[in-house]
Amino acid sequence: MQSDTRCGFVALIGAPNAGKSTLLNALVGSKVTIVSHKVQTTRALIRGIAIVDKSQLIFVDTPGIFSPKRRLDRAMVTTAWSGAHEADVVGVLIDARKDLEDDNEAILARLSEVKAPKLLILNKVDVTAKEALLNLASEANAKAQFEATFMLSALTGDGVSDLKKWLARHVPPGPWLYPPDQMSDAPLRQLAAEITREKLFERLHQELPYHSTVETEQWKELRKGDIRVEQTIYVERESQRKIVLGTGGQTIKAIGEAARKEIAEIAEAKVHLFLFVKVREGWGDDPERYRAMGLEFPKE
Repeated sequence: MQSDTRCGFVALIGAPNAGKSTLLNALVGSKVTIVSHKVQTTRALIRGIAIVDKSQLIFVDTPGIFSPKRRLDRAMVTTAWSGAHEADVVGVLIDARKDLEDDNEAILARLSEVKAPKLLILNKVDVTAKEALLNLASEANAKAQFEATFMLSALTGDGVSDLKKWLARHVPPGPWLYPPDQMSDAPLRQLAAEITREKLFERLHQELPYHSTVETEQWKELRKGDIRVEQTIYVERESQRKIVLGTGGQTIKAIGEAARKEIAEIAEAKVHLFLFVKVREGWGDDPERYRAMGLEFPKE
C-alpha cells in the first residue's frame, strides 16, 4: 500500500432512530447492519468499511444513546460512548424533523468529553423544511464545537458522497487496516444473526419486547457449496416463544424465509436455514450473553 494512504475510524452516534444504521449502509454501499423502525436494534459496534480515493474509512455504528433504565440499556449506552472515545472522527447524527429534545440535548452536553474532531450530521432533510434545518444547525452548533455540518438523507443517499469526501480528507495518514474488497469485519455468522433479528422485529412489531436475541449456532459449508445455518432465537418466557412460533408455526416460517433470502445474498450461496426458539430465563442478566453480543456487562 502506498505511503500517501489514509485510514481512520469514524463513529456514528445519536439518539435512537436517528438513522445511523441506514446511513452506515449508505456510506458503505452494502447492508452491514440491521435497519429497523423499532428503536434500539443495534446492540453492539458493527464496523462497515468504505474506500474513497486513497482513504479507508472504517465506520462504527453505535447503539442509540438514551436514558438507560435496564442493565441491557446501560450496556448499550456505555458501548456507544466508548465507540466515540476511541474513534478518529465522530459524527453526531440528529433526525432533522425533531428539535433538540432530551436525548439530543444530553448527547451535545457530553460531547466536550470526546477529544476527536466532531461533525454535525442532520439526517432526513428530504422531509424537513429548509428554515427548520438552518435553525436546528445553528442551535446545535451553539451547544457543541463541530468541525463541519452536513445535511443529508441517508434513505435517498442525497448528500452522502459529500460526507464521505470530507471524511476521506480528514482521517489520519497511515496504512489501510483491511483488504480493499472487505466491507465489514463482522463475521458472516454474526451478520446472519443480525438479519434474522431484524426479520423478527419486522414481523412482530410491538408483540415481542427486546427480551430476545438470535445466535448462529452452526455455519457449515456443504459439498455443493451450499451453506447450512442453524440459529436459535432466545426469549425470556414461554409466552414469548409461542408468539415467535405463531399458529401452526407460520410466524417462524415467515421469519425464516425472509432471513434465508437475505443471508443467501450476503453469503453469495444457497442457504439452508434452520431456526429454533428456546426460552432462556433471565438472559438479560447473564454476563456471557453480553459478551456474545460484543457488549460489556454492566455492574449494578
